[in-house]
Amino acid sequence: MSTSTVISKDGTVIAYSKIGTGPAVLLVDGAFCHRAMGPSTPVAKELSDSYTVFTYDRRGRGDSGDTQPYDPHREIEDLATVAAEAGAPVHICAFSSGVPLVLEAVRHGLAVDKLGLYEFPLVTDGSRKPAPADYHRHLTELITAEKRGAAIRYFMHTGVGAPALTVAAFPLMPGWSKLKKTAHTLPYDAQWMAEALDGNPIPTGRYTHITSPTMVFVGSKSPKWMHHGNTALSQAIPTAHYAELPGQSHRVKPTLFTPTLKSFLAR
Repeated sequence: MSTSTVISKDGTVIAYSKIGTGPAVLLVDGAFCHRAMGPSTPVAKELSDSYTVFTYDRRGRGDSGDTQPYDPHREIEDLATVAAEAGAPVHICAFSSGVPLVLEAVRHGLAVDKLGLYEFPLVTDGSRKPAPADYHRHLTELITAEKRGAAIRYFMHTGVGAPALTVAAFPLMPGWSKLKKTAHTLPYDAQWMAEALDGNPIPTGRYTHITSPTMVFVGSKSPKWMHHGNTALSQAIPTAHYAELPGQSHRVKPTLFTPTLKSFLAR
């Protein structure tokens, strides 16, 4: 897939790719991920026999710009700009912390045909310890101090809820250097996740603005709190259904996930 670019409303260059033929599908990544790392490009290839699939690098990642200061609303504008290039309204599938970005973009007028939402990390009850009130501030301080490794470990343990022993082994993993390259965008995702990690139920009416057919996906191997949070999300969206995917975890396997996504989009 070749790289193309669009200019977002604030002048930031946003890089994207497209592959395939058919109705447009736009994929939105979660933390760390972009076209060269994460599920979007493999999922796009699996979908490309039936859809024209757009993937893009969220600002600060890959080949996209990173105009400062960061403002979450600018990411909504980025998404809207790429969606317009795809020919909105489009189908959208978002992963992890990309989910709240998409849900808020719809609130601001983004036209969507269908929504696929894969594992929004919502802590809505006592099944997992919530993130502390100073989570975003501390994460930002680590990045400002150029302590990217410490920021990744803090994000994974305190934000994601990964066990301390697992997080301690992260620097030994093959993808560590890639994670460090995009670690400066973790405070961006932390802003999108501010309400999601507080351990409180979803406020009444929070997602009633979503009127497109929606499927909330969760892997069967994901922790209990992820199932609880996404069940609550599916109940908070009037048009949503809930689907548990056998053998899947938060690290979605494109070859196993895509057939279910295709089935939903084809309805």
